[in-house]
Amino acid sequence: MISQVKNILPVLSILGAVFLWGSSFSAMRLLLMDLSPFAVMFCRISIAFLFIIPISRKIIPKSYVKGDWKIILPMVLFQPCLYFLFETNALTYTTSSQAGIISACLPLMVAVTAWMFLSESIRKKTVVGLVLSITGVVLLTLFQSQGSTASRPILGNFLEMLAMGSACGNMILVKKLSARYDTWSLTGMQVCGGMLFFLPGVVQVSQTDPSVFTTKVIVILIYLGVCVSFFSFGLYNWGISKIEASRASIFINLIPVTAITLGWLILGETLNVKQILAAGIVIAGVIISNQKQGQK
Repeated sequence: MISQVKNILPVLSILGAVFLWGSSFSAMRLLLMDLSPFAVMFCRISIAFLFIIPISRKIIPKSYVKGDWKIILPMVLFQPCLYFLFETNALTYTTSSQAGIISACLPLMVAVTAWMFLSESIRKKTVVGLVLSITGVVLLTLFQSQGSTASRPILGNFLEMLAMGSACGNMILVKKLSARYDTWSLTGMQVCGGMLFFLPGVVQVSQTDPSVFTTKVIVILIYLGVCVSFFSFGLYNWGISKIEASRASIFINLIPVTAITLGWLILGETLNVKQILAAGIVIAGVIISNQKQGQK
């Protein structure tokens, strides 16, 4: 019983992170009606920074090994810095559907990279689940109604691919560092790095009409800062420290499922039968990939 609980806790932790990340799409769409993307990123990362003050002693751990800054620095740079920068700009040039299809490649990128650099084996069920989840995400995004055309799709899709490359690099480095560093140390480093990177956003915030910061906007910003930019990173960092990076990355394909479902519930967006079936394929792929070898 205890071993079963230990096996399921990392999965639940990653699922929690995925749900929070998926919910950020609806929250961001509401905020971007009044604030610029860079201003939103600065506000949410600043709130997350304030929230880590109580655990600030863990940001620079006693277990630091000389030379680890060469791994820590790119980890922080990859995510949240470059990932958010590339993806935010990608969505201004390409459609969310095309970006969704490209994002489905992330688990495959992580699986191959983890095999090359972390010596992780790729199980047959992981491959089957990966193929199913990618297929589901592609179908899910293709079945979305197109509200607008892409202004510069090639540039947008290239930036989205760079965002996925950044996310892949971050996951591999977090997995490598998690053997020596506490989960909240890694999360604190990411938040502090993001705070410095998005600091120029303070200029855009200062130029924003104060009346824009209504109770609704402030509540959403707090949610994004505390839950999405702080707890989600902590939950995912802890989860990926307990299971294979290739297995953990497949859960990322549940993000568009969560985003579309919450968009339907919160924003009143359409959710058709084809999308529901595609979401079912994604979920089936994730379930299969997390079955133990030999389990039916």
